[in-house]
Formats: sequence, structure tokens, C-alpha cells
Amino acid sequence: MSSNRVIAIVIVALIHIALGYLLVTGLAISAVKEVVERVTTVDVEEPPPPEPEDEPPPPPPEQEVPEFTPPPVVPQPKLNPKPNPVFDRTTTQITDREPDPLPTKTCPGGQTVFASMACPEATKTCPNGSTVAVSASCPVPSKARGVSPDNLNRWAARIQGDYPSSALRREEQGTVTMRITVGANGRVEACSVTGSSGSSALDQAACRGMQRYARYNPALNAAGDPISETTSQSIRYVLPD
Repeated sequence: MSSNRVIAIVIVALIHIALGYLLVTGLAISAVKEVVERVTTVDVEEPPPPEPEDEPPPPPPEQEVPEFTPPPVVPQPKLNPKPNPVFDRTTTQITDREPDPLPTKTCPGGQTVFASMACPEATKTCPNGSTVAVSASCPVPSKARGVSPDNLNRWAARIQGDYPSSALRREEQGTVTMRITVGANGRVEACSVTGSSGSSALDQAACRGMQRYARYNPALNAAGDPISETTSQSIRYVLPD
């Protein structure tokens, strides 16, 4: 390559660089101008002025206060004070008096009571030592009593002597306890064994003998009338020697 051609290429390159620089700088300047124009052309709206405040109402007119005139002073009339009463202590006497006693009366029974009260009813002493009103009857002593055996040894021996032969053969002995009912006539009306002797023959013989031989004094009620009553009785059987 010749030197002239190299020089020409360098010159062309320099020209392009200069044109590019001018182009870039020219565009930058135009852009800055456009921004400045936009900034300068912005409209700034001012706020509206504030509304005027209402004027305060005018003060009320001053009222004239009338002058106070005190009422006239009326003098009070003079009163003549009454003199204090004077008591003559020598003529004033207080006598202590006891109240009149209330009237009394004597009752038929000898008691003394006030006249306005009723006399208590007279009383009397009964044979049993109790005190009742005169108009009342003395309590009748109770004649009640319980049942009791009549000649126990005699009829108990007869029951024991009626020894069952079967118990004798088996040599059985013992005590029979019974619950019996004694009628108004003093005789046994019912019998039941409550404690066995261990021998049925002796148990049956004991109840049979009680209804046949036993005698009792019947029980009495409060009026003294004979009544039925239940009691207990025992019979002991012992083998003869």
C-alpha cells in the first residue's frame, strides 16, 4: 500500500470522528434545550384565596343599672318586760301519798284474792294422797296385775310324775321351756315349746301336762276384771332312781 493511500484513509477517519462528535454534542444540546423548555413551561396553579371569616356579632348595648335605695329604717317599739313570777316556797307543799290498796276478798277455801279475780276452786285430798278439785272424783286405784302360778309345786309334781314311758325306756331327761296363754279362768289355753329338752316325748308331755294340771291366778285389768295373758313356764324331767 502506498503512503498516499494511508494518508487518505487517516484523513477520512478523522473526518468521520469529527462528524460523530459534532452529531453527539448537537443532540445533547437539543435535548437539554427541550428539558429546559418543559421546565419553564410548567404551569403553577396558585391555591384559591381563603374565604373571609364571619365577623363577630356586635356586643350587646350596655344597660343602665338603677341606683339601689335602701328602705327606711323603722325603729322597733320598746316592750316593757314582764317581771318573773315569784313563788312562795313557804306555802307550796308536796305530800307523798301512797296509792289506795286494791280491794280483796276471802274465798270459801280460805284463800285471799283481789276482788276482781275469781276464787280458785276448793280442793280435797284423796285416799291415795293425790289432791283434786272438790267437784272432781278421786282417781280409782288400779287393780291391774299379772298372771301368777297357783300352787306351783303341787301341779308341777303331777306333770313330772306323768313321765312318758318311751322316754323312760330311752333314759331321756331334760328341761322343757314353754310359752303358754293363761285364760281368764286361770287355766292354760295354749302352749308351745320354745326350749326343747332334746326329747320330743318329754316336750309333748310337758305341754299336755300344763293344759291338764297347771292352775294360775289370772291377770286383772285396771278395773280388777280377769283377762287372758301370755307367760313362760319351764318343767324339768329327771329320771327316777
